[in-house]
Amino acid sequence: MISHSISHGINGYANIPGDKSISHRSIIIPSVSKGICEIDNILMSDDVMHTLQAFKDMGVKIEESKSKLIIHGKGLNSLKKPKNKIYLGNSGTSARLLTGLLSSQKFKTILTGDSSLSKRPMRRITNPLNQMNAQIESVNGTMPLTVKGCNLVSTRIDLEIPSAQIKSGILLASLNTKGITYISESKITRDHTEIMLESFEANLEVQKNNHKKLLKITGQKELVSKNISVPNDLSSSAFFIVAALINKNSNITLTNINNNPTRNGIIIALKKMGAKINIFNERFSNNERVCDIEVSSSNLKGCELGPEFADLMIDEYPILAIAAAFANSPSIFRGLKELRVKESDRLSLIFINLQKCGVACDIKDNDLFIYPSDNYKIKTDIIKTDFDHRIAMAFIIMGTKIGPLKIQDADSIRTSFPNFKSEINKLGGKVF
Repeated sequence: MISHSISHGINGYANIPGDKSISHRSIIIPSVSKGICEIDNILMSDDVMHTLQAFKDMGVKIEESKSKLIIHGKGLNSLKKPKNKIYLGNSGTSARLLTGLLSSQKFKTILTGDSSLSKRPMRRITNPLNQMNAQIESVNGTMPLTVKGCNLVSTRIDLEIPSAQIKSGILLASLNTKGITYISESKITRDHTEIMLESFEANLEVQKNNHKKLLKITGQKELVSKNISVPNDLSSSAFFIVAALINKNSNITLTNINNNPTRNGIIIALKKMGAKINIFNERFSNNERVCDIEVSSSNLKGCELGPEFADLMIDEYPILAIAAAFANSPSIFRGLKELRVKESDRLSLIFINLQKCGVACDIKDNDLFIYPSDNYKIKTDIIKTDFDHRIAMAFIIMGTKIGPLKIQDADSIRTSFPNFKSEINKLGGKVF
């Protein structure tokens, strides 16, 4: 895929797909609830489709048409042993959430993934589940995982790694576990699972104290299905927001965007850099905060972000780095260790590819330093992505400013945003 520079700007209404994190949960939770759930605006991406297929393989009746699903849930113990291994492609969310859910079922499941997912660390989810006496086998702490469902033991788990995927995996395991499971967070992470479980009438209590949170979930209470309308994805929106900010003569509007305060760090960071971003029409949908956003071309300044920002926007650092490359002063982004264990080593790829685009930058430990210039000279036009969708999309946006850039393995974008190329072109981009 080749991204070319533009002069006329990015303009119009951007059609952003449904939130990926909520889409996964919109399949998982209704599948083990009582009743029928209709889901609107679900993201039909590769990652979400792997979650969908997993539950079909486990006997859940799911009707689908375009961006709508109807799930016929049968309750906590309704799942059936799949005939074959469950293949999850490149979806780390699917892997970690299903590991938790299946650890308390009554059958053995083998979870597999592609070469990228098979390299990602899974002890971060298997270790806390082992505290509940889960029976999970792996080689070197990576996929494939053999999950031998059993009667788990309720306990208290203090999360060492701030991760919504780990927290959610434990919550899903606790649904079918007798007694009360306590989950303590020292740093607040995305709370989509808690919000949906409370909506589905789980016996869940959430206690907040400053930036700490204690979850108390009483297991073996049947969930009651509710219809779900998935808001549009803020992480996907970020690419269009930055495209409008860095290109002259740009103005875009995005509607029905998830504005959950546990993941809106990208908006806070860009406003700190002087971005012209207007948040309006704020409201709630299925207990999730949503809003509309208007963005226009801006003269950005550099900024320094501490490691606490990583908890609010870890997935958005690739596109934030692109914004920083066109600021009028240097930026420092600290505490990006978690970027090294995503779909790729994103921190290294940001560094390597920015240098290819003529951007001066540096990595010290897990801190990223970006030194912008007024005159970038492309050293090579080939952008390495390691099949990482967010790296691919970030440097497509880079190409709209300085292109042409050749993006390797751009098909990975189907992971989260199947219509990305057509949507950016509709707004004025030149991506072929």
